[in-house]
Amino acid sequence: MVFTRMLIGSDFVEGAGEKEKLFAPMTGEIIMELASASTEQVEAAVRAAEEAFPAWSMTTPAERSMYLLQVAQAIERDADIFAELEAKNTGKPRHLILSDEIPAIADGFRFFAAAARNLSGPIAGEYLAGHTSMLRRAPVGVVACIAPWNYPLLMATWKLAPALAAGNTCVIKPSENTPFTLLHLGRIFAEIVPAGVVNIVLGRGNSVGQQLLDHPDVAMVSLTGDIATGRKVIAAAARSVKRTHLELGGKAPVIVYDDADMEAVVQSVRTFGYYNAGQDCTAACRVYADEKVYDRLVAELTASVKKISFGKKDDKKNEIPPLISARQRSRVAAFVERAAELPHVEITTGGDMIDGEGFFYKPTVIAGALPGDEIVEREVFGPVVSVTRCRDMDAVIRNVNNSPYGLASSVWTGNIRRGMEAASRLRFGCTWVNTHFTLVNEMPHGGFRNSGYGKDMSLGSIEDYTVSRHVMVKWN
Repeated sequence: MVFTRMLIGSDFVEGAGEKEKLFAPMTGEIIMELASASTEQVEAAVRAAEEAFPAWSMTTPAERSMYLLQVAQAIERDADIFAELEAKNTGKPRHLILSDEIPAIADGFRFFAAAARNLSGPIAGEYLAGHTSMLRRAPVGVVACIAPWNYPLLMATWKLAPALAAGNTCVIKPSENTPFTLLHLGRIFAEIVPAGVVNIVLGRGNSVGQQLLDHPDVAMVSLTGDIATGRKVIAAAARSVKRTHLELGGKAPVIVYDDADMEAVVQSVRTFGYYNAGQDCTAACRVYADEKVYDRLVAELTASVKKISFGKKDDKKNEIPPLISARQRSRVAAFVERAAELPHVEITTGGDMIDGEGFFYKPTVIAGALPGDEIVEREVFGPVVSVTRCRDMDAVIRNVNNSPYGLASSVWTGNIRRGMEAASRLRFGCTWVNTHFTLVNEMPHGGFRNSGYGKDMSLGSIEDYTVSRHVMVKWN
């Protein structure tokens, strides 16, 4: 049973705005029509958050920590419910949600429960005779969170947990495509935290999202989305000088030297190039292989990708989901079709849609792609990996550092000195050496350039949701 009501203050309410059709990606069928928030409901949500802020911001770190620990426990309690809802709404294999996402989500709330009690400024001191200065880290205020559709519950956690730990109140809008798990999370928040601390509203970005951006009582906007949306957020925020926190996508290069463990490279790209059907900002989606190992890598990767299991009636056998929508599948197909027209490109596996129901696209390997090709430079956000033959690996690093994106990258080599040297030169928010896609809550996640700014996860994230304040006391 899908819970369909938004959380505004202490009340669960049905949307009073226009209705949105929600599709099941596995079948392409309409699940239901769900009403968006009206203008008045968005206003009520912001007002509830504003009214809750004074009391919530003055709770002790220990109190906020206990609330977040209770949320983590409730998420684990309802793990099966969340997995069913996320699988229905996104098409993801249920077993992967349970094994990969739910533990990470619960751990996120637990990490920020601890982080709430570990925020501190520099030691107080006398920087002017007869005066003692100290720093306080204060919450920003009402934070508007806009979550994406690729990881609906996980990305909501990356926003809500640090914002709440820091003492802010929130109004969060899930993607209009994937609201189910966040609506259920609203029931948990209503059980545990004071009314108005978390509010959930539904709707599209150009209506409900825009109202949140423009609202004078919203102090900060946190977005995970595409570059175009990020630019709109920056422009809107500039009008009222709102703080912004933006994660805007990526195009992760995988740099493979001639001494790399080829079996490990192939397995990692097979897993993390296609995980969630490539709908991931850190997907291992563009491989730069030294010419000495290029042919072997293409052959072994192609053979491995051909075996990826998807679209099975027995969901336990599925490794990847369909794409989120027919529109997204058409977008991915158009990228591959344009790449296939290039004389130097060879599609070694995949390259087309699946006959039948659902929004499936075959896992695809594009060999022979060159730096500057659209398929190499632009974010496809689908199960598509390009492989580029390279002679000068130093030139590869210079090239990818000039990419518009700067979120994640990986380096593969048997020489740890070479790997560390390459990692020191790469201008990406995260560089993995001999692994890819491995995240921990203790370390920050965020990018350079068009990938946005601000950090998810880590103490760096909780600092993004606070303001440093100077307090000075005169002795007499």
